[in-house]
Amino acid sequence: MKFIRSVIDEMKIVTWPSKKQLRKDTLVVIETSIIFAVMFGVMDWAIQSVFKLVIR
Repeated sequence: MKFIRSVIDEMKIVTWPSKKQLRKDTLVVIETSIIFAVMFGVMDWAIQSVFKLVIR
């Protein structure tokens, strides 16, 4: 019971982001994920192309 009470007390102290901030942060995460996916895709394609040239 002591643990549950301390969790409840801590949750009262937490400051939650506003809807506007949450939306902004979510968009940053999505944009960053897309950028990294494209970057890794291009790098993968380039490395495969180099290996194909070396093997032939």
